[in-house]
Amino acid sequence: MLTLVLLVVAFALIFEFINGFHDTANSIATVVATKVLSPGQAVILAAGMNLVGAFLGTAVAKTISSGLINTDVVAVTSQVLICALLGAIAWNIITWWRGLPSSSSHALIGGLCGAALSAAHNNWGALIWSKAGDGDWSTNKGLLWKVFLPMVSSPFFGFLLGVLILGLLYAIIAALFRAGGPFARVARPRWVNAFFGKAQIVSAAYMGMAHGTNDAQKTMGIIALAIFGAQASGALNDLPAWLGFLHPDGGEKDIDTWVVVTCALVMAAGTAAGGWRIIKTLGHKMVKLHPIDGFAAETASATILVTAAHFGMPVSTTHSISTAIMGVGFAKNPRALKITVIERIVWAWILTIPAAGGIAYGMFRLVEMLGWA
Repeated sequence: MLTLVLLVVAFALIFEFINGFHDTANSIATVVATKVLSPGQAVILAAGMNLVGAFLGTAVAKTISSGLINTDVVAVTSQVLICALLGAIAWNIITWWRGLPSSSSHALIGGLCGAALSAAHNNWGALIWSKAGDGDWSTNKGLLWKVFLPMVSSPFFGFLLGVLILGLLYAIIAALFRAGGPFARVARPRWVNAFFGKAQIVSAAYMGMAHGTNDAQKTMGIIALAIFGAQASGALNDLPAWLGFLHPDGGEKDIDTWVVVTCALVMAAGTAAGGWRIIKTLGHKMVKLHPIDGFAAETASATILVTAAHFGMPVSTTHSISTAIMGVGFAKNPRALKITVIERIVWAWILTIPAAGGIAYGMFRLVEMLGWA
């Protein structure tokens, strides 16, 4: 049993590393596309800010560890978690290879759902669908309130906020130009590009931090889930001294410090490894970007992510930045958007949860057939 717990931790950290390089593009695609930073500089900035963001809360981790699977219906064993992680890892590698910015968050959620359904022999009661608690968002649980509604609404708000922020910036520049004199001079394209070239470094850092607040926490939740289950089964009763850190410091609502630190460092390392295929899709193929556009898209997306992380919602970084870029492109010129590229991205979104879930479902069935469950 202890070996299986350690395997869960190992696979979770592999997923975290892949999540880092798979989702690097989310933080840096726009700042690279606008040539404000070189790819190397952008990766260093994103990795550093991912690390900072990962330490800023654990609300999303708590949702993953206690708010998705109904443990009264299905036991969340190490085998279930390993199959869930394998489903998410497999889908991330497939979409990375194809250069598609799919959601690592939703791949993980799909993997959890698929493995839990398989372990529960297709009993849908294994998944928590409804709201629990006293109506306070901090106590709401379930796929409906914490996953599916945010999954649908966050891309919409990312698009809308991208349109609004860029529209506001254009309105300010137009007002300065009409004012004449020195105001008109700073509204010229050369000055606008120079200013937002510097401002975009700040927005890229904000985006990197927001990515860390949301994505790093999902793996924290998986590791915590494995440790809580192992503790409940008695597998941690006679640990050797060198594994004493596995004992949870608190109850099921607490994420241990070592889990936070390890996940933060591994995600930062993965981010530093880069994800150039997806950077090309997000930064160059959807719409041509200038520094003011990149600033608007990153600010919109990061704001969505930080808000979602506060409420413990595992929102997709990929969805929010992709739709923010689409919103910016729409605000500039709707005809400039490359619809065929957007269609490929949307199909990857639609397929992510069922695909990762299907892989995890099949993996658990294979584990049962081999007698390992």
